[in-house]
Amino acid sequence: MNTLTRQEIQGLAFEPQQPEIEQLDLVRYWRAIARNKWRILALVALVGLIATLYAYSLKPIYRATSTVMIEGSRSKAKGLSEEDLYIAYTGSSRDYYLTQFEIIKSREFAERLVRVMGLTRHPEFDGSQASRPWYAALKPASGGAASSSSKAPLSKSAEDEAFDGVVDAVMARTSLQPVRNTQLVKISFDSGDPELAARVPNTLATIYIVADLEARMESTRRTTEFLARQAEGLKDKLVQSEAALQQYRERQKIVEVKGVSMAGASRQLEELSSSLLDARRKRADLEAAYEQVNAARQGKAADSLESLPYLLRHPLVQGAKQAESEAERRLSDASKRYGPDHPRMVAAQAELKTAHENLSRQVNTVALGVAKDYELARANEVAIERALGRAKGDIQSYNRKEFELQSLERDVAANRQLYDTFMQRSKESRAGDMQTAIARIVDEARLPKGPSGPNKQMIVNMALLAALLGGVSLALLIERLNNRVKASHEVESKLGVRALGVLPITSSAPNEPLELMFSESNQNAFSEAIRTIRSSVLLSGLQSPHKVVLLTSSVPEEGKTTLATNLAFAFSQVKRTLLIEADMRRPKIARILGQDRNRPGLAELVAQGLPLAECVYQVPDSPLYVLQAGRVPPNPLELISSPGMELAMERLKEEFEVIVIDSPPVQLVSDAVMLSQLATSVLFVVRADRTPYPVARHALSRLHRVDAPVLGVVLNQIDLEKADNYYGEYSGYGNRYYRKYGYYGKDKATV
Repeated sequence: MNTLTRQEIQGLAFEPQQPEIEQLDLVRYWRAIARNKWRILALVALVGLIATLYAYSLKPIYRATSTVMIEGSRSKAKGLSEEDLYIAYTGSSRDYYLTQFEIIKSREFAERLVRVMGLTRHPEFDGSQASRPWYAALKPASGGAASSSSKAPLSKSAEDEAFDGVVDAVMARTSLQPVRNTQLVKISFDSGDPELAARVPNTLATIYIVADLEARMESTRRTTEFLARQAEGLKDKLVQSEAALQQYRERQKIVEVKGVSMAGASRQLEELSSSLLDARRKRADLEAAYEQVNAARQGKAADSLESLPYLLRHPLVQGAKQAESEAERRLSDASKRYGPDHPRMVAAQAELKTAHENLSRQVNTVALGVAKDYELARANEVAIERALGRAKGDIQSYNRKEFELQSLERDVAANRQLYDTFMQRSKESRAGDMQTAIARIVDEARLPKGPSGPNKQMIVNMALLAALLGGVSLALLIERLNNRVKASHEVESKLGVRALGVLPITSSAPNEPLELMFSESNQNAFSEAIRTIRSSVLLSGLQSPHKVVLLTSSVPEEGKTTLATNLAFAFSQVKRTLLIEADMRRPKIARILGQDRNRPGLAELVAQGLPLAECVYQVPDSPLYVLQAGRVPPNPLELISSPGMELAMERLKEEFEVIVIDSPPVQLVSDAVMLSQLATSVLFVVRADRTPYPVARHALSRLHRVDAPVLGVVLNQIDLEKADNYYGEYSGYGNRYYRKYGYYGKDKATV
């Protein structure tokens, strides 16, 4: 069978670890709830009882409801109504009706309701009664000055505050419920007085209808006054614009009907334009003829005057040309009949010559007339151009006058239209077409037949549920905040060291100390747990026996002395065993065993080198040997860390097979840390459900830093039933143990 070496034992010691990640463990939470189930049930029962008493002490509340239909304010006289504007901007009338609902719930209407119904004097809203707490009814009535002061009239500010309080209460008790996809709204009111509950919804609906009518009447009055004032101003503007139009007509001498003068001017402009075109064409023709004639006369042209087309087209030239042709024909006929000297020939020749001369004269005459005709045509063109320019100027001047005239006429038409519109609107407002109710009551609120609340069963159920959830939450919170080591599996998961065993909670008789439980009565669960721990120590040291076993803890009162004493008795049954009391600051083994406290012990053995026979004694009726603390030195740490301590331990190892050392807590002094260097194994004691695991981890960390051979942890005073139901991890830290071990503060030395 393999055994653990010293290095393997040291490997089991605590090593610093990173903080463990908390994980949700439903089983752990369920067990936490199960452990606190009776507390939770007690809390639920108590809260349920209080809630029941409270619920059944409440006064009944009555609710009455009236139904109001809100109609659209459509009036032909108004043109666009508020509803039309909402539809135009939002696409639906929903916002309009929501606005009306908010108006009904407004504070202004609530104040009107309080004033109309005189609710400040109603017993349910009496300020002196409403301000008293619910427990005031349990107090005896006081007389004298107190009663007289309660009847004293309230100041103005107090009245205002009381009135505002009643208004707030009325608004809180009033509720509106629109009926989906309709124009109906239900107005409800809660009150302890059924008659008041029925009156308030009806009165509020009436106030809403009347207030709307009053508001629209006031709006109509203001509108009428405004329209009247505007109509007077518009009338004055209309008269002024008409006068300005007439003055302009007289000043500009505009007497024609609109459009007639403009038509004559247009025709004249068209005629002048046509004449100008004809004159320009005629002038161009004469100019071309004039240039041809001048060129022919000056010999610059190859053609003669008789061959010019313009001259040939002239009637005089054409007549002379025709006469010349007739003369040439007669001469030709005569030449065929007669000789050259014949009188007819001579006469024909003379006639031809005369015709030829006449043609030359006519051509010259027409050529001379071309220049005159050209000058006349050019002068005519210029005259027509001037006339056309004057005609255009007249038309432009008329256009300017007509523009001003039209502007004045538009002013007159606009002023007349505005005046007519305002006069018509004013007449419609005076006619009273707007006085139509915006809403009407469909169903009046009736006297309620029974109370509508409070729902006592629901109050009790909600209180029970809240108490249950609160109790469970509190139990889980306590479980979450609890950072104590409660079970053996937590030793390994939280401290990083294996658990050698557990010691159950054991009660002993007053004359039988628990430290002597194993020697006095070893047939119980506690003794069996001691044997289990002894076996674990022996089995872990088969190859390298644990000759010196040191017992320590993190803080006082964890049971290390009890474990050390009982474990020493257990070892003494199988091996020659010595129990050393190294806790010299708080020795108590002598008292437990009934020995003399002044008897020489460890202090004398180390400091004075006394023989073992004088310091070590055997427990009566037991094979166990004990080396008690002896006289407490001024500084125990110096004694323990002296070379004499090592020599004493060597002498003791030669005499005994097992040495059990009871040492002080690690967290408060350094004695146990120094003694761990002389031990072959260290047992660390943790008290179940009391020692926070951060404290134990810190103490183990101190031992680990000096390579102490920590064999394992013994979980002391564990409630087996409770541990069986427990599972989980916790965090936190406490230091109340330090105050119970105050005299340890004498030693400030650390390792």
